[in-house]
Amino acid sequence: MPSWLLLLLGLSSFFSFMFILFLLPDDAYGEEDTRVYSEEKIRARNRTHVLVLGDIGRSPRMQNHALSLARRNIAVDLIGYTDSELHPEIAQRKFKYLTVHPIRNPPKILQTDNRILFLVLGPLKVIFQFWALWMILGHDLKPARSLLVQVNSQPQEMVHSMVFNGSNLETESPIYPNLDDRFDYLIIDWHNTGYSILALKLGPKHPMVRISRIYERWFSHSAAVNFTVSDAMKRQLKRDFSIKAPLLRLYDRPTADFGIVSPEERLKFLKDIDLSQAQQASLENGRLKVLISSTSWTPDEDFSLLLDALVSYSKLAVTTHPQLPELLVVITGKGPQQAQYIRKIESLEKDDELEMVKITTAWLPRPAYAMLLASADLGISLHKSSSGVDLPMKVVDMFGAGLPVVGYGLYESWPELVKEGVNGRSFGDSKELESILVQLLGDDGSKLASLRSEVSKESQHDWNTEWDSVASKIFQSSE
Repeated sequence: MPSWLLLLLGLSSFFSFMFILFLLPDDAYGEEDTRVYSEEKIRARNRTHVLVLGDIGRSPRMQNHALSLARRNIAVDLIGYTDSELHPEIAQRKFKYLTVHPIRNPPKILQTDNRILFLVLGPLKVIFQFWALWMILGHDLKPARSLLVQVNSQPQEMVHSMVFNGSNLETESPIYPNLDDRFDYLIIDWHNTGYSILALKLGPKHPMVRISRIYERWFSHSAAVNFTVSDAMKRQLKRDFSIKAPLLRLYDRPTADFGIVSPEERLKFLKDIDLSQAQQASLENGRLKVLISSTSWTPDEDFSLLLDALVSYSKLAVTTHPQLPELLVVITGKGPQQAQYIRKIESLEKDDELEMVKITTAWLPRPAYAMLLASADLGISLHKSSSGVDLPMKVVDMFGAGLPVVGYGLYESWPELVKEGVNGRSFGDSKELESILVQLLGDDGSKLASLRSEVSKESQHDWNTEWDSVASKIFQSSE
């Protein structure tokens, strides 16, 4: 998409949102009587809107926030698109006061790949999206004490994330003077910086990236509290954005959905995968190792690194290193580059370059995904941090399932999650990844077992404990 078109879309998003703010009634988030302290009143006073500017099902951290709030008897409105499967506890309405408010998807008539039509339909789509959000915030929801918004890593939603960073308890909003009357606190959860994701597509010196960074820096000063996923991100935001409000590091941690399984449960689960009889036999005797990589198939994950390493591994296994086991590599997830890499995999298989490697792709429901992680021998992370300071949640899930991880580690925040040679290994290119696979899989299994032993300790640090120690005091108040 041309840069001028991106700029036009961003500006139309901004001014459309300004218009919506003026349409919102001033009492949409009015004050409540605080003289009554019944359980129902306390729940209402602490009500929190959790806003996902994207697909809720693909935002596990925001779902975890919502569940943590609901478990503490706080009324929660979870707002976002519902295109993917929700967390089971949310989908099954386990908590009475956790309500999902789907944002309406734009009509198909506004979808087009024609660049000429997009000049008209693109801004109309943005206006529709803001109208749908306005209907929820201005008419459907009860007053809230807090609005928790994610700074989303998806480039097409970056402008939305920035323009919604609206109110501070002690200062007037830079967007709209009376916005502080609508809720008491705005809380931003920084998953990443939006401008750094945009830079992956346009380049760091592109004017649109520079404008986006200015927007993001300006609106970052509107929050009363900020959460970050790493200490490195906390330092970067304080240094580059000069944020004065509290910056609280809130690590992603595994939830109760992920756990360690027995060898018998593992074999039973893996037998359901489409394998030949020879591969099934190799699985049972340990001559087939299972690797898993979870991905969104986006530019910040270079799957050519993994494919190149697997091609080299396969060549070694059939020539100079016959002790190397056969590999079953399962890649889970959906995303824009999936078809491109599937074609590449098919081409490699056709040319017999993956003789000792079977690659399969899948999109699994959460329980099956958790079971697959617990049943695998090694996890692979190809996440390349656009900002250098975010952390891949997939690795957290792998640790929760007791799975050692090998990951791309040439960015500042990586050592906060993976300790080299202790609970995982890191690489910088395909050659290093190939070497690590040979080391871990080509011996008697002791190196992999040592990593797994340390990873089992990581699974003891769960999300509830982390959230209680960092976030709970921000959301709860009975006074």
